[in-house]
Amino acid sequence: MDRYEGFREFVLARGPALTRFAYLLTGDPGSAEELVQSALATVVPRWRRLAAEGNPEAYLRRVMVNDRISRWRRWGRREVPVPDLPDAVGPDESARSVQRLDLAGALARLPVRQRAVIVLRFYEDLSEADTAAVMGCAVGTVKSQTSAALTRLRRLLPILIDDATEVAR
Repeated sequence: MDRYEGFREFVLARGPALTRFAYLLTGDPGSAEELVQSALATVVPRWRRLAAEGNPEAYLRRVMVNDRISRWRRWGRREVPVPDLPDAVGPDESARSVQRLDLAGALARLPVRQRAVIVLRFYEDLSEADTAAVMGCAVGTVKSQTSAALTRLRRLLPILIDDATEVAR
């Protein structure tokens, strides 16, 4: 058996999903691609064992979360410059697009572990136990991080809460 058998197929099949996951963790397309490449480089020497165990994607996601947390600790938070917004020249954005941008900005302001919990729980739709396994922490930590992250998101995005309340009525 080739030591890398199935690796290329795995990357081709799951690469886009892993890149989306990395983008949600980093908030930057370039950093997301770098995170995926770094994680794949970490996983490839262990590929035969991971493939035999049956769930290499879970291990790869854990590597990505841990790598993102390590980079955040090493470099700390840095301000991200944004270009000046142009005067209203083009057509107005739809309310949904604006909300997505607001949500992305609010996610970027969360600490990296809270962002990871939100992405894993609500975007990837993992259970608390699965999220704890990916992050390498206790289920109670996932619960407390989720609670803290949602509280902070509610403070950062009151307009989304108002909109969700109107939809529920």
